[in-house]
Amino acid sequence: MESLNPATGEVLETMDGDDEGTVDEKLQRAHETYEEWHRRPIEERQRLLSKAGEVLRENEQEYAELMTKEMGKPIDSAVSEVEKCAWVCDYYAEHAGEFLQDERVGTEPGVESYVSYEPLGPVLAVMPWNFPFWQVFRFAAPNLTAGNVGLLKHASNVPQCATAIQEVFEEAGYPEGAFTALLVGSDEMETVIEDERIEAVTLTGSDRAGRSVGETAGKKLKKTVLELGGSDPFVVLPDADIEDAATTGAQARCINNGQSCIAAKRFVVHDDVYDEFVERFAEEMESMTIGDPMDEDTDIGPQAREDLMEGLHEQVEESVEAGASLELGGEPLDREGAYYPPSILTDVPDGSPAADDEMFGPVAAVFRVADTKEAIDRANDTRFGLGASVWTQDEAEAKRVVPEIDAGMVFVNELVKSDPRLPFGGVKDSGYGRELSRQGIREFTNKKTVWVTDVSSDEGGVE
Repeated sequence: MESLNPATGEVLETMDGDDEGTVDEKLQRAHETYEEWHRRPIEERQRLLSKAGEVLRENEQEYAELMTKEMGKPIDSAVSEVEKCAWVCDYYAEHAGEFLQDERVGTEPGVESYVSYEPLGPVLAVMPWNFPFWQVFRFAAPNLTAGNVGLLKHASNVPQCATAIQEVFEEAGYPEGAFTALLVGSDEMETVIEDERIEAVTLTGSDRAGRSVGETAGKKLKKTVLELGGSDPFVVLPDADIEDAATTGAQARCINNGQSCIAAKRFVVHDDVYDEFVERFAEEMESMTIGDPMDEDTDIGPQAREDLMEGLHEQVEESVEAGASLELGGEPLDREGAYYPPSILTDVPDGSPAADDEMFGPVAAVFRVADTKEAIDRANDTRFGLGASVWTQDEAEAKRVVPEIDAGMVFVNELVKSDPRLPFGGVKDSGYGRELSRQGIREFTNKKTVWVTDVSSDEGGVE
């Protein structure tokens, strides 16, 4: 496996992938570790997770630079990502015991009935490159603390991040096999998923990858959680604060170099404020600083791989050929590295990539609508349903619109973001299941119903 710097094309590291024998050894070790690990008191698992948070903070700059070099995110964003990973460790270190305690249910006199939340076993996580630490920790923190063990199949372009994360848990004191990185390609996933030692699978990635993983796991009746792509709408209603909406909208579109499932992608703007919004939005997009992601002044670094940038540009070209107007950007930058500028498409026709597909880069599609009903219809006119952002200063209008939006998450007057305290996930082709919060830690548990009849209360019972 090659680790490449997308800002320069430099080969950072060449790593040997795991052969069949090595994979088998890692699966067996995970299986054996689980048998001991899930019997440890949850208080001990919480203490170890807290220690993992400390390891992250102690090595914050090192991990941030590794992410920036390996996939191109701006260094400030990378530092924030490490801090967020430490936060999710702190969160579950504090709350896991509460979230997993038995839930008492009143049924009949003389009966103790409750639901217990017990781990399933080894869980395979298939993770993407765009948030190479955060995506993994938002899976690992709750699952390891619930008593499961984790195996990570990370994206092939971030192998150093994969091994660094494994080292975080090792340094924190987790037993060998509690968290293991598998250095394998996507073509080997079917065999790993089907292995009887894997009890469940979670994937963050494209809907195409999700269908493949879901189908393979489904044949073996294994639990899955799928967080897939998004084409998130950013709805601007006539009474919105246009200055704030335009500024936040540019941030929401260009965060992580535009490579985020929950980045705003389709901007749905009411006719009354359309011209004003597009003008301000274009100014904000154009003001973004493009450059070396190791420079703290850089807002936008390169796309994670050359082929991804080329695919993004093909989507732009096809949309323009279909009738869209290019208001800003639209051409790869003539410089070393996989750089694509902030770009804006208007008059986007239905059926074009900018209208129908996920644009995974700093390209915004803007749609003009006549009224709120059309705004809602346009926002929902997608096979995806991950997040949505609605902008209005009318609280009653916001409460009316939110239930009409088909999405797993709706943010009003704010960009869509993940937070350990709130469930994260989507509907439609954006997948199913939830990560984070109380719901997330319970996803890969056996919700066991327990019914205990007090025999001493029976008339014929022994006193």
